[in-house]
Amino acid sequence: MNWISNYVRPKIDSLFSKRDTPDNLWTKCPECGTMLFHRELADNLNVCTSCDHHMMITPRDRFRALFDGGVFVEVAVPAPIEDPLKFRDQKKYPERMKAAQKKTGEKEAMLVVEGEMSRTPVVAAAQDFSFIGGSMSMYVGNAFIAGVERAIELGRPFVMFSAAGGARMQEGILSLMQMPRTTVALQMLKEAGLPYIVVLTHPTTGGVTASYAMLGDVQIAEPNALICFAGPRVIEQTIREKLPEGFQRAEYLLDHGMLDRVTHRMKLKDELVAILRMLGNMPPVVVADLPAPDAPAAGTDKPEVEAKK
Repeated sequence: MNWISNYVRPKIDSLFSKRDTPDNLWTKCPECGTMLFHRELADNLNVCTSCDHHMMITPRDRFRALFDGGVFVEVAVPAPIEDPLKFRDQKKYPERMKAAQKKTGEKEAMLVVEGEMSRTPVVAAAQDFSFIGGSMSMYVGNAFIAGVERAIELGRPFVMFSAAGGARMQEGILSLMQMPRTTVALQMLKEAGLPYIVVLTHPTTGGVTASYAMLGDVQIAEPNALICFAGPRVIEQTIREKLPEGFQRAEYLLDHGMLDRVTHRMKLKDELVAILRMLGNMPPVVVADLPAPDAPAAGTDKPEVEAKK
């Protein structure tokens, strides 16, 4: 037995060999290229600490940051028909759905919840762009309507966080029919006298922009979010002209009257709470609870602390 070859060398190699590092510890900012530690990025709500670029964030992570104590309750959504058109391109539609569900841990592209933001009760919905591009499907239409109906039932405002590449082609006209369905639902919300606030995130395009994403009582967008029906590349190829700098970005649309606000993600909760409480004729938000006053001492009307003076 060669003791050096069989024992000493493997031991030395194990001490100095390169250790495997998990791939998800660092994220590269697509805007400035800075490598960001995953905990630092999560604490900053997926906003680059170097250049302030707003990266995508999942609905659950967004809601954990917005709702008090990170606590919210999901709203039940009716299940639609599965694969109604038996659609197939390179993969069957059910296969794409299973892959998206495995990737995101969600069953569909929209999450609807209820809870409180700074003690302001709301019903909220958010789209997940990582789930087949956040595309509008029959389920998304059902989820939006379920959220509106729940808001009407509870008498709460409805907040929508949009992020989508448009309608889902695998469902054809059935996905496009969600545009009028969601518009009718918003009319019901309006007749109930309840506010509807839309937060447009990057990107919001296609049939989503042409329906519920642009029908809010107040339109807010995150910085540099792409908001459009047809993308700038398609428009340039069609009209064969160079588009203005920042065309269809949130700041450009704010300057041209299509948005009310462009708000940083870290300040979004305070902004939403202030707007919702004003629209709901509610008093200003309680920033912190004060301790209860001391009980009066026996035989006196003054608090015990003052009685000792």
